[in-house]
Amino acid sequence: MKNISIIGSTGSIGTQALDIVRANGDIHVVALSCGKNIDLVEKQAREFKPELVSVSSEEDAEALRIKLADTSVKVMSGMKGLIEVSTHPDSEMLLTAIVGMIGVEPTLAAIEAGKDIALANKETLVTAGHLVMKRAREKGVKILPVDSEHSAIFQSLQGNSQNKIARILLTASGGPFRGRTREELENVSVEQALKHPNWSMGAKITIDSASMVNKGLEVIEAHWLFNTDIKDVEVLIQPQSIIHSAVEYQDGAIIAQLGTPDMKLPIQYAFYYPERRFLAGDRLDFEKIRSIVIERPDYETFRGIPLAIKASNIGGSMPTVMNEANEHANAAFLAGKISFLQIYDMIEYAMSQHKVIKDASLSDILETRDWTDQLLREKYKV
Repeated sequence: MKNISIIGSTGSIGTQALDIVRANGDIHVVALSCGKNIDLVEKQAREFKPELVSVSSEEDAEALRIKLADTSVKVMSGMKGLIEVSTHPDSEMLLTAIVGMIGVEPTLAAIEAGKDIALANKETLVTAGHLVMKRAREKGVKILPVDSEHSAIFQSLQGNSQNKIARILLTASGGPFRGRTREELENVSVEQALKHPNWSMGAKITIDSASMVNKGLEVIEAHWLFNTDIKDVEVLIQPQSIIHSAVEYQDGAIIAQLGTPDMKLPIQYAFYYPERRFLAGDRLDFEKIRSIVIERPDYETFRGIPLAIKASNIGGSMPTVMNEANEHANAAFLAGKISFLQIYDMIEYAMSQHKVIKDASLSDILETRDWTDQLLREKYKV
Protein backbone atom coordinates (compact mmCIF):
# COMPACT_ATOMS: atom_id res chain seq x y z
CA MET A 1 0.00 0.00 0.00
CA LYS A 2 1.07 3.56 -0.76
CA ASN A 3 -0.05 6.20 1.70
CA ILE A 4 -1.02 9.63 0.36
CA SER A 5 -2.56 12.88 1.54
CA ILE A 6 -4.67 15.17 -0.62
CA ILE A 7 -5.26 18.89 -0.19
CA GLY A 8 -8.22 19.98 -2.32
CA SER A 9 -10.03 16.63 -2.27
CA THR A 10 -13.47 17.95 -3.30
CA GLY A 11 -12.33 19.82 -6.41
CA SER A 12 -11.96 18.53 -9.97
CA ILE A 13 -8.44 17.11 -9.50
CA GLY A 14 -9.12 15.81 -6.01
CA THR A 15 -12.27 13.89 -6.95
CA GLN A 16 -10.58 12.36 -10.01
CA ALA A 17 -7.62 11.37 -7.84
CA LEU A 18 -9.98 9.54 -5.51
CA ASP A 19 -11.48 7.78 -8.55
CA ILE A 20 -7.98 6.44 -9.23
CA VAL A 21 -7.58 5.37 -5.61
CA ARG A 22 -10.94 3.62 -5.84
CA ALA A 23 -10.05 1.84 -9.10
CA ASN A 24 -6.63 0.55 -7.99
CA GLY A 25 -7.09 -0.51 -4.41
CA ASP A 26 -3.45 -0.22 -3.33
CA ILE A 27 -3.39 3.42 -2.24
CA HIS A 28 -4.46 4.42 1.25
CA VAL A 29 -5.59 8.01 1.83
CA VAL A 30 -4.40 9.06 5.28
CA ALA A 31 -5.48 12.71 5.21
CA LEU A 32 -7.80 14.99 3.21
CA SER A 33 -8.56 18.69 3.07
CA CYS A 34 -11.17 20.80 1.33
CA GLY A 35 -12.53 24.33 1.40
CA LYS A 36 -16.22 24.50 2.28
CA ASN A 37 -17.79 21.37 0.76
CA ILE A 38 -18.23 19.53 4.04
CA ASP A 39 -21.04 17.32 2.72
CA LEU A 40 -18.78 15.83 0.04
CA VAL A 41 -15.72 15.57 2.27
CA GLU A 42 -17.86 13.73 4.84
CA LYS A 43 -18.74 11.15 2.16
CA GLN A 44 -15.07 10.92 1.19
CA ALA A 45 -14.04 10.45 4.81
CA ARG A 46 -16.56 7.65 5.30
CA GLU A 47 -15.46 5.86 2.14
CA PHE A 48 -11.68 6.25 2.36
CA LYS A 49 -11.35 6.34 6.16
CA PRO A 50 -8.51 8.90 6.52
CA GLU A 51 -7.13 9.65 9.94
CA LEU A 52 -7.39 13.42 9.44
CA VAL A 53 -9.63 15.85 7.54
CA SER A 54 -9.20 19.62 7.42
CA VAL A 55 -11.55 22.36 6.17
CA SER A 56 -11.15 26.11 5.74
CA SER A 57 -13.10 27.54 8.68
CA GLU A 58 -13.42 26.45 12.29
CA GLU A 59 -17.21 26.84 11.98
CA ASP A 60 -17.29 24.25 9.19
CA ALA A 61 -14.85 22.08 11.13
CA GLU A 62 -17.21 21.99 14.09
CA ALA A 63 -20.13 21.06 11.81
CA LEU A 64 -18.02 18.29 10.26
CA ARG A 65 -17.01 16.98 13.69
CA ILE A 66 -20.70 16.51 14.48
CA LYS A 67 -21.28 14.73 11.15
CA LEU A 68 -18.31 12.40 11.75
CA ALA A 69 -18.89 11.91 15.47
CA ASP A 70 -19.43 8.17 14.97
CA THR A 71 -15.96 7.81 13.39
CA SER A 72 -12.39 8.18 14.62
CA VAL A 73 -11.56 10.88 12.03
CA LYS A 74 -9.80 13.94 13.47
CA VAL A 75 -11.08 17.27 12.07
CA MET A 76 -9.00 20.45 11.89
CA SER A 77 -9.27 23.82 10.14
CA GLY A 78 -7.36 26.70 8.57
CA MET A 79 -3.72 26.81 7.58
CA LYS A 80 -2.75 24.78 10.62
CA GLY A 81 -5.03 21.99 9.44
CA LEU A 82 -3.69 22.19 5.88
CA ILE A 83 -0.13 21.82 7.13
CA GLU A 84 -1.12 18.90 9.38
CA VAL A 85 -2.64 17.15 6.36
CA SER A 86 0.43 17.92 4.25
CA THR A 87 2.91 16.63 6.83
CA HIS A 88 0.97 13.63 8.16
CA PRO A 89 3.62 11.22 9.47
CA ASP A 90 2.11 8.17 7.70
CA SER A 91 1.92 9.84 4.28
CA GLU A 92 4.54 9.23 1.57
CA MET A 93 3.13 11.66 -1.01
CA LEU A 94 1.09 14.85 -1.00
CA LEU A 95 -1.25 15.65 -3.89
CA THR A 96 -1.61 19.43 -4.00
CA ALA A 97 -4.97 19.73 -5.76
CA ILE A 98 -5.81 23.03 -4.08
CA VAL A 99 -6.21 26.18 -6.20
CA GLY A 100 -4.31 29.40 -5.60
CA MET A 101 -1.44 30.72 -3.51
CA ILE A 102 -2.86 29.02 -0.44
CA GLY A 103 -0.93 25.96 -1.63
CA VAL A 104 2.51 27.47 -1.04
CA GLU A 105 2.88 26.97 2.71
CA PRO A 106 1.56 23.39 2.93
CA THR A 107 3.68 22.33 -0.06
CA LEU A 108 6.85 23.72 1.50
CA ALA A 109 5.91 22.10 4.81
CA ALA A 110 5.43 18.74 3.07
CA ILE A 111 8.85 19.04 1.43
CA GLU A 112 10.43 19.77 4.82
CA ALA A 113 8.73 16.61 6.10
CA GLY A 114 10.25 14.60 3.24
CA LYS A 115 7.04 13.96 1.29
CA ASP A 116 7.06 13.54 -2.48
CA ILE A 117 4.79 16.09 -4.18
CA ALA A 118 2.24 15.34 -6.90
CA LEU A 119 1.87 18.96 -7.97
CA ALA A 120 -1.39 20.27 -9.43
CA ASN A 121 -1.06 23.70 -7.80
CA LYS A 122 0.85 25.82 -10.33
CA GLU A 123 0.68 28.95 -8.16
CA THR A 124 3.15 27.35 -5.75
CA LEU A 125 5.91 27.36 -8.36
CA VAL A 126 4.85 30.65 -9.91
CA THR A 127 5.29 32.51 -6.63
CA ALA A 128 7.84 30.39 -4.77
CA GLY A 129 9.54 28.23 -7.40
CA HIS A 130 13.00 29.34 -6.31
CA LEU A 131 12.29 28.18 -2.76
CA VAL A 132 10.37 25.00 -3.61
CA MET A 133 12.76 23.52 -6.17
CA LYS A 134 15.87 24.32 -4.10
CA ARG A 135 14.44 22.74 -0.96
CA ALA A 136 13.13 19.71 -2.86
CA ARG A 137 16.62 19.05 -4.22
CA GLU A 138 18.14 19.44 -0.76
CA LYS A 139 15.61 17.07 0.82
CA GLY A 140 15.71 14.52 -2.02
CA VAL A 141 11.99 15.00 -2.65
CA LYS A 142 10.36 14.29 -6.02
CA ILE A 143 8.18 16.99 -7.60
CA LEU A 144 5.88 15.10 -9.99
CA PRO A 145 3.76 17.35 -12.24
CA VAL A 146 0.02 16.71 -12.47
CA ASP A 147 -0.98 19.54 -14.85
CA SER A 148 -1.63 17.75 -18.15
CA GLU A 149 0.88 19.89 -20.05
CA HIS A 150 3.68 19.54 -17.52
CA SER A 151 3.03 15.83 -17.14
CA ALA A 152 3.29 15.56 -20.94
CA ILE A 153 6.66 17.35 -20.85
CA PHE A 154 7.81 15.14 -17.98
CA GLN A 155 6.78 12.02 -19.90
CA SER A 156 8.56 13.28 -23.03
CA LEU A 157 11.77 13.68 -21.03
CA GLN A 158 11.88 10.08 -19.83
CA GLY A 159 15.03 8.29 -20.97
CA ASN A 160 16.61 11.53 -22.15
CA SER A 161 18.17 12.95 -19.00
CA GLN A 162 21.59 13.25 -20.68
CA ASN A 163 20.27 15.08 -23.75
CA LYS A 164 20.05 18.84 -24.05
CA ILE A 165 16.63 20.45 -24.57
CA ALA A 166 16.31 23.06 -27.31
CA ARG A 167 12.69 24.06 -26.60
CA ILE A 168 9.68 23.12 -24.55
CA LEU A 169 6.52 23.29 -26.64
CA LEU A 170 3.69 24.06 -24.22
CA THR A 171 0.29 23.58 -25.81
CA ALA A 172 -3.00 25.35 -25.07
CA SER A 173 -6.51 24.77 -26.35
CA GLY A 174 -7.11 28.50 -26.73
CA GLY A 175 -10.09 28.35 -24.39
CA PRO A 176 -13.67 29.40 -25.16
CA PHE A 177 -12.69 32.73 -26.79
CA ARG A 178 -10.04 31.48 -29.20
CA GLY A 179 -9.92 33.66 -32.32
CA ARG A 180 -11.92 36.54 -30.87
CA THR A 181 -10.76 40.16 -31.06
CA ARG A 182 -10.38 42.50 -28.12
CA GLU A 183 -13.56 44.28 -29.17
CA GLU A 184 -15.45 40.99 -29.13
CA LEU A 185 -14.25 40.32 -25.58
CA GLU A 186 -15.45 43.62 -24.11
CA ASN A 187 -18.87 42.36 -23.07
CA VAL A 188 -18.44 38.60 -22.67
CA SER A 189 -20.30 37.08 -19.73
CA VAL A 190 -19.12 34.85 -16.92
CA GLU A 191 -21.28 32.07 -18.33
CA GLN A 192 -19.56 32.34 -21.72
CA ALA A 193 -16.11 32.31 -20.11
CA LEU A 194 -16.95 29.16 -18.14
CA LYS A 195 -17.77 27.13 -21.27
CA HIS A 196 -14.43 25.50 -21.97
CA PRO A 197 -14.51 23.51 -25.22
CA ASN A 198 -12.42 20.52 -24.06
CA TRP A 199 -11.71 20.32 -20.34
CA SER A 200 -13.90 20.10 -17.25
CA MET A 201 -12.20 22.21 -14.58
CA GLY A 202 -13.04 24.36 -11.60
CA ALA A 203 -14.30 27.92 -12.12
CA LYS A 204 -11.04 29.71 -11.30
CA ILE A 205 -8.91 27.66 -13.69
CA THR A 206 -11.57 27.85 -16.42
CA ILE A 207 -11.57 31.66 -16.28
CA ASP A 208 -7.76 31.62 -16.28
CA SER A 209 -7.91 29.45 -19.39
CA ALA A 210 -10.29 31.90 -21.09
CA SER A 211 -7.90 34.81 -20.37
CA MET A 212 -4.85 32.61 -21.11
CA VAL A 213 -3.37 33.76 -17.81
CA ASN A 214 -3.39 30.05 -16.97
CA LYS A 215 -0.96 29.38 -19.80
CA GLY A 216 1.24 32.24 -18.61
CA LEU A 217 1.38 30.67 -15.16
CA GLU A 218 2.23 27.35 -16.81
CA VAL A 219 5.15 28.94 -18.68
CA ILE A 220 6.61 30.00 -15.32
CA GLU A 221 5.85 26.58 -13.84
CA ALA A 222 7.68 24.86 -16.72
CA HIS A 223 10.65 27.18 -16.21
CA TRP A 224 11.02 25.98 -12.61
CA LEU A 225 10.06 22.33 -13.05
CA PHE A 226 12.42 21.66 -15.93
CA ASN A 227 15.19 24.20 -15.20
CA THR A 228 14.58 25.87 -18.57
CA ASP A 229 14.96 29.51 -19.58
CA ILE A 230 11.66 31.31 -20.03
CA LYS A 231 12.65 32.17 -23.60
CA ASP A 232 12.90 28.45 -24.39
CA VAL A 233 9.29 27.74 -23.40
CA GLU A 234 7.12 28.28 -26.48
CA VAL A 235 3.32 28.30 -26.36
CA LEU A 236 1.35 26.79 -29.22
CA ILE A 237 -2.44 26.70 -29.64
CA GLN A 238 -3.64 23.14 -30.23
CA PRO A 239 -7.44 23.50 -30.08
CA GLN A 240 -8.26 19.78 -30.25
CA SER A 241 -6.25 19.07 -27.06
CA ILE A 242 -4.62 16.03 -28.68
CA ILE A 243 -0.98 17.09 -28.22
CA HIS A 244 -0.64 17.79 -24.50
CA SER A 245 2.88 19.25 -24.89
CA ALA A 246 6.25 18.32 -26.37
CA VAL A 247 10.01 18.63 -26.01
CA GLU A 248 12.40 19.52 -28.83
CA TYR A 249 15.95 18.28 -28.41
CA GLN A 250 19.06 19.94 -29.82
CA ASP A 251 19.15 17.54 -32.80
CA GLY A 252 15.69 18.75 -33.88
CA ALA A 253 13.78 15.66 -32.72
CA ILE A 254 10.45 16.46 -31.07
CA ILE A 255 8.93 14.01 -28.60
CA ALA A 256 5.32 14.69 -27.62
CA GLN A 257 2.67 13.08 -25.44
CA LEU A 258 -0.68 12.64 -27.17
CA GLY A 259 -4.00 11.45 -25.84
CA THR A 260 -7.59 12.32 -25.05
CA PRO A 261 -8.25 15.21 -22.65
CA ASP A 262 -8.42 13.19 -19.43
CA MET A 263 -6.80 14.43 -16.23
CA LYS A 264 -6.81 10.98 -14.69
CA LEU A 265 -3.81 9.99 -16.81
CA PRO A 266 -1.37 12.59 -15.37
CA ILE A 267 -2.74 12.03 -11.86
CA GLN A 268 -2.24 8.27 -12.06
CA TYR A 269 1.19 8.67 -13.68
CA ALA A 270 2.30 10.86 -10.75
CA PHE A 271 0.94 8.38 -8.19
CA TYR A 272 2.70 5.36 -9.69
CA TYR A 273 5.70 6.88 -11.49
CA PRO A 274 7.63 5.35 -13.20
CA GLU A 275 5.05 2.54 -13.59
CA ARG A 276 2.28 2.83 -16.17
CA ARG A 277 -0.95 1.08 -15.22
CA PHE A 278 -4.15 0.34 -17.07
CA LEU A 279 -6.50 3.31 -17.02
CA ALA A 280 -10.10 2.97 -18.14
CA GLY A 281 -11.38 5.62 -20.54
CA ASP A 282 -11.46 6.77 -24.15
CA ARG A 283 -8.50 6.15 -26.39
CA LEU A 284 -7.21 8.42 -29.14
CA ASP A 285 -8.60 7.14 -32.46
CA PHE A 286 -6.25 8.20 -35.25
CA GLU A 287 -8.72 7.01 -37.90
CA LYS A 288 -11.07 9.80 -36.82
CA ILE A 289 -8.40 12.51 -36.81
CA ARG A 290 -8.27 14.24 -40.19
CA SER A 291 -5.73 16.85 -39.12
CA ILE A 292 -3.97 18.27 -36.08
CA VAL A 293 -4.38 22.04 -35.88
CA ILE A 294 -1.54 24.24 -34.62
CA GLU A 295 -1.85 28.04 -34.24
CA ARG A 296 0.13 30.88 -32.72
CA PRO A 297 -1.27 32.66 -29.63
CA ASP A 298 -2.64 36.19 -30.03
CA TYR A 299 -0.60 37.99 -27.38
CA GLU A 300 -2.12 41.41 -28.12
CA THR A 301 -5.64 40.28 -27.32
CA PHE A 302 -4.86 37.63 -24.70
CA ARG A 303 -2.26 39.35 -22.54
CA GLY A 304 -1.99 36.69 -19.86
CA ILE A 305 1.10 35.03 -21.33
CA PRO A 306 3.20 38.16 -22.00
CA LEU A 307 2.34 39.51 -18.54
CA ALA A 308 3.53 36.27 -16.95
CA ILE A 309 6.73 36.26 -19.01
CA LYS A 310 7.40 39.87 -18.00
CA ALA A 311 6.85 39.03 -14.33
CA SER A 312 9.17 36.03 -14.55
CA ASN A 313 11.90 38.00 -16.32
CA ILE A 314 11.77 40.67 -13.60
CA GLY A 315 11.80 37.89 -11.01
CA GLY A 316 11.91 38.22 -7.25
CA SER A 317 8.51 39.09 -5.82
CA MET A 318 7.00 40.21 -9.16
CA PRO A 319 5.51 36.81 -10.10
CA THR A 320 3.70 36.87 -6.75
CA VAL A 321 2.18 40.25 -7.66
CA MET A 322 1.15 38.98 -11.08
CA ASN A 323 -0.39 35.84 -9.60
CA GLU A 324 -2.20 37.52 -6.70
CA ALA A 325 -3.53 40.29 -8.95
CA ASN A 326 -4.92 37.62 -11.23
CA GLU A 327 -6.51 35.73 -8.32
CA HIS A 328 -8.12 38.97 -7.16
CA ALA A 329 -9.31 39.91 -10.66
CA ASN A 330 -10.50 36.39 -11.43
CA ALA A 331 -12.69 36.37 -8.32
CA ALA A 332 -14.03 39.86 -9.11
CA PHE A 333 -14.96 38.79 -12.65
CA LEU A 334 -16.67 35.63 -11.41
CA ALA A 335 -18.65 37.81 -8.99
CA GLY A 336 -19.74 40.07 -11.85
CA LYS A 337 -17.90 43.10 -10.46
CA ILE A 338 -15.51 43.75 -13.36
CA SER A 339 -15.44 43.07 -17.09
CA PHE A 340 -13.35 40.32 -18.65
CA LEU A 341 -10.72 42.68 -20.09
CA GLN A 342 -10.30 44.39 -16.72
CA ILE A 343 -8.56 41.21 -15.53
CA TYR A 344 -5.53 42.28 -17.56
CA ASP A 345 -5.82 45.91 -16.42
CA MET A 346 -5.73 44.91 -12.76
CA ILE A 347 -2.68 42.70 -13.26
CA GLU A 348 -0.82 45.44 -15.18
CA TYR A 349 -1.68 48.07 -12.58
CA ALA A 350 -0.45 45.97 -9.65
CA MET A 351 2.79 45.13 -11.45
CA SER A 352 3.38 48.79 -12.30
CA GLN A 353 3.08 49.80 -8.63
CA HIS A 354 5.30 47.15 -7.10
CA LYS A 355 8.83 47.65 -5.81
CA VAL A 356 10.50 44.30 -6.41
CA ILE A 357 12.08 42.28 -3.62
CA LYS A 358 14.85 40.41 -5.41
CA ASP A 359 15.59 37.45 -3.14
CA ALA A 360 12.08 36.98 -1.80
CA SER A 361 11.74 34.78 1.27
CA LEU A 362 8.50 32.99 2.15
CA SER A 363 7.52 35.86 4.46
CA ASP A 364 8.30 38.35 1.66
CA ILE A 365 6.07 36.37 -0.70
CA LEU A 366 3.17 36.28 1.76
CA GLU A 367 3.54 39.99 2.54
CA THR A 368 3.64 40.78 -1.20
CA ARG A 369 0.45 38.77 -1.68
CA ASP A 370 -1.31 40.80 1.02
CA TRP A 371 0.09 44.08 -0.36
CA THR A 372 -1.25 43.27 -3.84
CA ASP A 373 -4.67 42.37 -2.52
CA GLN A 374 -4.93 45.59 -0.52
CA LEU A 375 -3.67 47.71 -3.44
CA LEU A 376 -6.37 46.39 -5.76
CA ARG A 377 -9.12 46.72 -3.16
CA GLU A 378 -8.25 50.39 -2.74
CA LYS A 379 -7.91 51.08 -6.47
CA TYR A 380 -10.87 49.10 -7.87
CA LYS A 381 -13.16 48.89 -4.83
CA VAL A 382 -13.67 45.15 -5.33
